[in-house]
Amino acid sequence: MAKSGKHPDRALTAVGVRNLKTPGRYADGGGLYLLVDGPDTKRWVLRTQIKGGRRTDIGLGGLSTTTLAEAREKSLAYRKMARAGVDPVAAKREAEKVVPTFAQTAEKVYASHSKGWTNAKHAEQWINSLKRYAYPHIGTMPVDQIAPSNVATTLEPIWFDKPETARRVRQRIGAVLDWSTTEGHRDGVNPVEGVKASFAKKKAGAKKHFPAMPYQEVSDFLTTLQESDTSLPTKCALEFLILTVGRTNEVIKADWQEIDIDDATWTVPASRMKRKVEHRVPLSLRALELLEAMRPVTVGTGLVFPGDKAGEPLSDAALLKTVNRYAPKYTVHGFRSSFRDWAEERTNFTRAVCEQALSHGLKDKTEAAYNRSDLFEKRHDLMARWSDYLTKNSADVVAFKAAKK
Repeated sequence: MAKSGKHPDRALTAVGVRNLKTPGRYADGGGLYLLVDGPDTKRWVLRTQIKGGRRTDIGLGGLSTTTLAEAREKSLAYRKMARAGVDPVAAKREAEKVVPTFAQTAEKVYASHSKGWTNAKHAEQWINSLKRYAYPHIGTMPVDQIAPSNVATTLEPIWFDKPETARRVRQRIGAVLDWSTTEGHRDGVNPVEGVKASFAKKKAGAKKHFPAMPYQEVSDFLTTLQESDTSLPTKCALEFLILTVGRTNEVIKADWQEIDIDDATWTVPASRMKRKVEHRVPLSLRALELLEAMRPVTVGTGLVFPGDKAGEPLSDAALLKTVNRYAPKYTVHGFRSSFRDWAEERTNFTRAVCEQALSHGLKDKTEAAYNRSDLFEKRHDLMARWSDYLTKNSADVVAFKAAKK
């Protein structure tokens, strides 16, 4: 096989290129060359003329990954581009461009901006809020694939309970995606713009209702959940939330010190309640069973529903993903509405008792003045009825076995 013959045409053969060992530049024809740097180091290069008459070399890959036939095919494609006035180097660079994920881009934005921030606490909160609320949903997504629906799903778990946090996270997601546009990794309207209107309504006091599962379907949903391969903490936390009609933040951060097994009571501190008022929750027998199932996996931690990281609670995203998996039309927050509809249609408990179970304040000031009690005993009966209703279709409720997180 001769080196660099004059205007060769398909001078190389598959067997020949494998046997070449002498370093050099071997022509195949049409500007395609095999560069041999050593017995085991061989690579393809196309020497061609691009717009403006300038000649350049375009790497086509090593022999270990690109065969002679593939190198010829790539070479022909790039020569056609050049004849059509397209810069093959730019086209190759665009084809090989790797779009970074949201998390990778966020880290770059943080590194760039934090240098100018004088408040270290603000800088830490900036990136930590994205790690906690955005990464579980869109962290691994390429930035050019993120749509308004992805942003909305990210913000949903904190939309009601943490509106200010949601606003800040939305703003920070927008900053990361704006950076991505500037860097050429995406184009078009920032997807955050698609959820601005919803936040404006929330701020103005408009009531936003998340889709709620009809109460008639909740029992079957729980059966599906119990029989699923969902992790034990997530499985127990979600059912506990439904049984106690608690909010996500109240449940996932529950501590064993708040639980009184003997009195079947869970006392949620005011700091975690939306109304900033301590809330006593009566626990049904099924709720107590769930707590008992969690004991073996919470040794060494005060958290009832620990997450994967030591000392950290289960993430709100874990509950949302589970509901999305088995009942994609509905939301975690919506189970509170499921309970309220059931109580209204299937029981004779007063509105005050039902609203107290949801830790809602009574809007009627006169009614509120006469109902200063937390109506605990009546709520105990109400929650027992709710639990019985949910397990009515299964004489033998699925018992959870202790398992690793």
